[in-house]
Amino acid sequence: MNYEIVTLPEKIVVGVTARTSHTDPQCQQVIGGLWQKFMGEGIWVSIQNQANPYCLGLYSGYDETSYDVTVGAEVTKNGNPELTEKIIPAGSYALFRIKGDVVKDVAEAWDKIWTLPLERSFTGDFEEYLSNENGVAEIKIYIALK
Repeated sequence: MNYEIVTLPEKIVVGVTARTSHTDPQCQQVIGGLWQKFMGEGIWVSIQNQANPYCLGLYSGYDETSYDVTVGAEVTKNGNPELTEKIIPAGSYALFRIKGDVVKDVAEAWDKIWTLPLERSFTGDFEEYLSNENGVAEIKIYIALK
């Protein structure tokens, strides 16, 4: 699977958050529920100070068994006190570019990413959804590196 190494500045993300793990049988429902809440309840359109028009799926707070999932948007400053704020640290990231189904192709990409010998820092990995036309999306997946 091809990727490039990029350097990113710190990013502020606001959105809705839940804790889950890969071993949780409800993991996909937890993540899907966050997306449904974020889009379906109008949270996306209500976020103030959006830095760009892209939705993010952020994975952070990793420990041995679980992690936080935040569905949200990058902001220039947090004017959304009712939402969870997370920081994506500045640093080096492996950037993967995906084009396809937002569920099936993203899940397949993650399956492959988990098998790669990357020097991961586990400080904050995220998906950036750039477009979605007729079910075909353009997504960037960023993996934090040491």
